[in-house]
Amino acid sequence: MTRRAGAGIAGLEEQELDRPDRLAAIRAGELATVHSWELVTAVDGPGTRMTIFFSGCPLRCLYCHNPDTMLAKDGQDVTLDELVGRIKRYRTVFKVSGGGITLSGGEVLQQPQFAARLLHEAKKLGVHTTIDTSGFLGRNVTDEMLDDIDLVLLDVKSGNEETYEKVTGRQLQPTIEFGDRLAARGTEIWGRFVLVPGLTDDVENVEQVADIMARWSSLSRVEVLPFHQMGADKWAALGREYQLGDARPPTPELLERVRGQFRDRGLNVF
Repeated sequence: MTRRAGAGIAGLEEQELDRPDRLAAIRAGELATVHSWELVTAVDGPGTRMTIFFSGCPLRCLYCHNPDTMLAKDGQDVTLDELVGRIKRYRTVFKVSGGGITLSGGEVLQQPQFAARLLHEAKKLGVHTTIDTSGFLGRNVTDEMLDDIDLVLLDVKSGNEETYEKVTGRQLQPTIEFGDRLAARGTEIWGRFVLVPGLTDDVENVEQVADIMARWSSLSRVEVLPFHQMGADKWAALGREYQLGDARPPTPELLERVRGQFRDRGLNVF
């Protein structure tokens, strides 16, 4: 994903579950592994949002700005009741600002049982719901879960299969299939694309990303996100190899060229 989470989140208070009970709670969607959460405005969806960063992700994106969310073991256990309580606390803020909750990560769809229950509880409270995902685990989303999702921030990391695998270590097709499924249901999509000079900026690669997004009739906007180095120190602190140390942010001219490629498809670009 694209940012570092700001605030920490408390885990289970004084209660420690033994391994069988913990696994049973996870399977039941009563317990999740969460990195942190933060309140943000005009980011991760409309209005002021409570963005929850889940721990664990199947992708290994070279430009990941939150490498501390990659491994589930690095998160904290948090109960469903605890997060629902936090959502209730901010309902007035959400209503006034037109905001809501966004489930991000890591990869939220790696913990689908908990995500489904949390989204359902949020909708019962009348809160707008968003998930921020690569779509790689879209198969984990049931139709019932989709009923409780108002908006999907869908990150298309490359349009070229070879480049996609280089960037993420995974395959592109599951993302396309998930986007197709969302469009068929009419679920609103905000498409996201991270522009990295020398990695994802090839003209043909961008054309292919634009082609993918243009096929989704429920896509309402495209966000071209310029690469930055704000996550580099976290890679070093974790003792992991960071391969983009020499990469630079895109120039204004490159950003405009890429945004123009999406606009040429008739897409609403930010």
